[in-house]
Parts: sequence; structure tokens; C-alpha cells
Amino acid sequence: MFLALAFDLISVESGRIVITDILCNMLRTVIATTPEDLLPTLYLASNEIAPAHEGVKLGIGKGSSIIKAISEAFGRTEAQVVQQNTELGDLGLVADTLRQIANESGKGCKDKKKDLMKSLLVATTDCEPLYLTRLLQENLRLGFSRQTVLAALGQAAVYNEEHSKPPRNTKNPLDEAAKIVKEVFSVFPVYDIIVSALLTSGVWNLPMTCTFTPGIPVRPMLAKATTSVDLILKKFRDTVFTCEYKYDGERALIHYMEDGTFEIFSRHAERNTGKYPDVALVLSRLKKPSVKSFILDCEVVAFYREKNKLLPLQTLSTRAHKNVNVSNIKVDVCIFAFDVLYLNGQLLIQENLNIRRERLYESFEEDPGYFQFATALTSSDNGEIQEFLNASVDIGCEGLMIKTLYSDATYEPAKRSNNWLKLKKDYMDSSIGDSVDLVPIAAFHGRFFGAFLLACYDVDKEEFQSICNIGTGFSDVDLQELSSSLCSKVIATPKQYYRVDDGLNPDVWFEPTEVWEVKAADLTISPVHRAAIGIVDPDKGISLRFPRLVRVRKDKKPEEATSSHQIAEMYQAQKLNQAKGDDH
Repeated sequence: MFLALAFDLISVESGRIVITDILCNMLRTVIATTPEDLLPTLYLASNEIAPAHEGVKLGIGKGSSIIKAISEAFGRTEAQVVQQNTELGDLGLVADTLRQIANESGKGCKDKKKDLMKSLLVATTDCEPLYLTRLLQENLRLGFSRQTVLAALGQAAVYNEEHSKPPRNTKNPLDEAAKIVKEVFSVFPVYDIIVSALLTSGVWNLPMTCTFTPGIPVRPMLAKATTSVDLILKKFRDTVFTCEYKYDGERALIHYMEDGTFEIFSRHAERNTGKYPDVALVLSRLKKPSVKSFILDCEVVAFYREKNKLLPLQTLSTRAHKNVNVSNIKVDVCIFAFDVLYLNGQLLIQENLNIRRERLYESFEEDPGYFQFATALTSSDNGEIQEFLNASVDIGCEGLMIKTLYSDATYEPAKRSNNWLKLKKDYMDSSIGDSVDLVPIAAFHGRFFGAFLLACYDVDKEEFQSICNIGTGFSDVDLQELSSSLCSKVIATPKQYYRVDDGLNPDVWFEPTEVWEVKAADLTISPVHRAAIGIVDPDKGISLRFPRLVRVRKDKKPEEATSSHQIAEMYQAQKLNQAKGDDH
């Protein structure tokens, strides 16, 4: 009930600072009164039940089984529940409404053990069924992300700190503690151990008590987009940098432990070990005898060995996702390694790339078609880099990765760093430099839905900001499929964390559930759309001109959509590019 009441307070707020304060006070209270409840409270507030890499899912589906439990718990037919869900667009609100009906009529469910969901719902009071049902649906719909929960945990720890005072010269202990918890979670995403360490040793010691560990996934470092070799030379004019082929595969962080076991994680910290048993066999064979443990950052690429040919990501996606038997593999892969983060018990992320690359090269043997180091070039010559780019595209790569080599060249987990750039051949003629990943939040009626309102994500404000309408370039089949997919996501009113101009009046609103990859001609300042408002213009946002859908990104969550800061950076890069063109 305490948790549900805190959620209820948050439900009417849209400001990130206020929401963080409510979560902080909630966690402060738990730490002070029942610290043993801190771990389950964090999991519930984050709408999770276990670390992502453990792959633990509720496995109850999104609707039908929950509807059945609600109908039995509150003495209603499934048809009545479905009808009210259609009207309200929120099963949590349905549960709440049905609870009020049950209280008014004096009826309740007696058979509390028929199934787990029913017994949970029967035991709820007041606003509890609202949030319990949403937790079962794995969507709290409160407009805050895990990052806010982590910040609130850090702040709560400062208020409850009994172990030590903040380090000297700490100007703002609340902000610093929030930063520490976020950074620790990025390299050690396990609430169970973080909570234990925080309660016993304090928040200021957290970086020492919860460290980078083989077998625990770390979010990989990411790159920012650029549109030309000239811009790369301008960006890194005083810095030595290196270029690598950008392979069209799946990012893989490969962990090898001292007990001889392997774990392979995706860029989203999901365990892919069962998907790539052949990768483990290859690395067992090609690591040098002196290597006892490691964490490699690699790209796993579909590979046709008979013709020594790289195959596209679409081919790799046809491979089974788990419990793969080596003898049944039909899509072979080659591992292209480009970084080592940990080696023989030594953490390397604070070393510059030249050192990490040297350790990588000296620790493994190459076997073409099975395991290779990413093809690299260190040069500041425009012509050489252009030739290198063309060569990468010719063999089936997407383009180049450009990285600082000797200075400002540490590995920054989970960050989209200024020290890594990506140059894709496909986007060199586009002034925005890259495709963008956006979230459909509303639609306008047509034959199906005629046009969709898309939004980017503001990480700091934790809100979805409108950036464009997209309604051309769809076939009838595309429109029907997209409309069918989103019909079940319709909600009665826009979320409090949607930033949309009052002049835009969509016919329907959606839950933020899907991510669409979109290309566009360029970016422009907009008096209507709200993307990156206040960053490049105090009162106006940025919009996309002539957007077109590339694909639906099933591998991304809405909060992983292109950020408003990235949109602003793309706009600034476009202006530089246009200025360069004017000079010529």
C-alpha cells in the first residue's frame, strides 16, 4: 500500500525533479524503517523481477490471463472486463474501477488461492489493484525510468548515510551520489548486490564494493553519427585517431571466466550464450594459453566461409535465439573483435585504446572466417580514409567507426561518447547523418491510421517530445500491419510525459511501446514540434522533413529511442555541413 500510494502521488506529476523527490522520500522511509524491503521495493519501482541478463520473465502474457484473474477476483465476466478495458484503455484502471464496484456491492472473492494473480488481486485495497495490475502487465505507466529510480536511491542513501561523510570538495552530495549509483549500475546491473553493499558500506564506497566483474554484463560504449570525412578531420584535428570497419552484425560482449565458462551478452545486457555455442568453441581454441579470463567487445557477423564473404544482419537474424546445437547451425558466424575491457583479472577500461588494442592483439590468434581483429587504419589523410571507407562498403560493411587512440581514449560503458564517431556510407548524402529511432505516440485517422505522430526521448526530462508526422511512403499492407499492431495500445488521453503542441490534435493516442527507425531529408526548426526545445532555440523545437519509415525496431525499448540531445547534435552537424557546402 505504501508503494502504491507513492505511485499515486507520482501519477499526477510530470516534473522529473518532483518525481525523483517522491521516489527518494519513499526509499528513505524504507531504508530507515524496513531496510530488508529495499531490494523488492527497487525491483517493483523499476518494474523488474530480476537482472536483465538472467532472462527471468513473468510469462503470463499481456492481457488474457490478467483479464481472467481480474474477472474472477472481482466477480465480473471477462466480457465486462474487456469492454471496460476498451473504454478506459488501461487494465489498471479497470481493476481499480472493479474494486470500487466490489466494495459498493459488498461482494468479494472467497477462493483466494485459485491462482496467484487472483489471490494477489483479492488481497488488494484502495489504489493497490491499479498498480498491481500494471506490474503484472510490466508497464507502470508513470513516466519515470530506471535512471530516475537509481538517482532517487543515491539521494536516499545520502539522507540515511551512517557509514561515512561525502568525499572532500563534494559540492552537491545528492547529485554526486545519484551519479555514483547510475555509474555503478552501468557496469554492475544487479540490484541484489548493490543494495547489500549500499546498506553495509554506504553509497560513497559503492564504486569499490560493486566493480566490473566477468559474468555480469556491462552496457557497451556507443558512437555518435557523422556525415563526412571532412567533419571527422575537423573534430579530431588535434588528436590521433583510428578508423575501423563498421561490421553489419550483432554487438556481443564475450566474457570468459577463470573456471573456463563463457557468457555472451547483447548490447542490451541480454544473455546470448545459448545462441552462440560456436563462438565459445572458437575463442577456446584461439585464445593464447596465458589467457585465463577476459571480456571482449566484438561484432558477430554472419559469414559464408566457402566464399569468404560477409553476410548482412538479416541473415544472422534467421538464426535460432536460444538452445542452439552446434551440429544444427546453418548460419555460420565470424567474430570481429575490436576491444578488450578485462584481461587476466585486470580491468582495462581506464586504459587508452592503443593499450587495450595491444593487449587484444597479443592475447589471441586470428583464424579467418572464424575470429579476426577488426580491420583498422590510423591516418589523418582524407584520401586514405575515403579509400578505406569505400573498401569497407565493398566487402559488405556499413561504413567506419572512428575512435580516439592515445588520449581521451578510455572505454566509457553505456555512454554515447564524443570520442567515438560512426560514418555510414548510406548517410553521407543525407544532411542529418543517420537514421533516427522514434516512438509513435499518436495517430490521425485515414483508411486505417492515415498518419502517425512520432517522438524522440528527452533523457533528462524523461518525456517523449513530438518531432514529426509520418504518413507517406506506406503501402496499404504496411498501414494495415502498423495500425493493427498499435490498435491494442490506444489510450484515452495523452500521457503527462508527452510534450506536444496544443495545436496538434491527433485522433488517438498510444502507449509508448514501439520504436520505428526513420530516415529524413533534413532537420528544421519548428514552431509546432517540441523535440529538443530549448537546446537550439529557446521557444521552438526541431522537426524532420520528409520522414519515411525504414523498419520497426523490435530490439529497442521506447526509452532507448534517439534522444533530444542527439537530435540537437544532428541539427548542429547539419548546419556545419551546409556551411561547408556554401563555402565550396
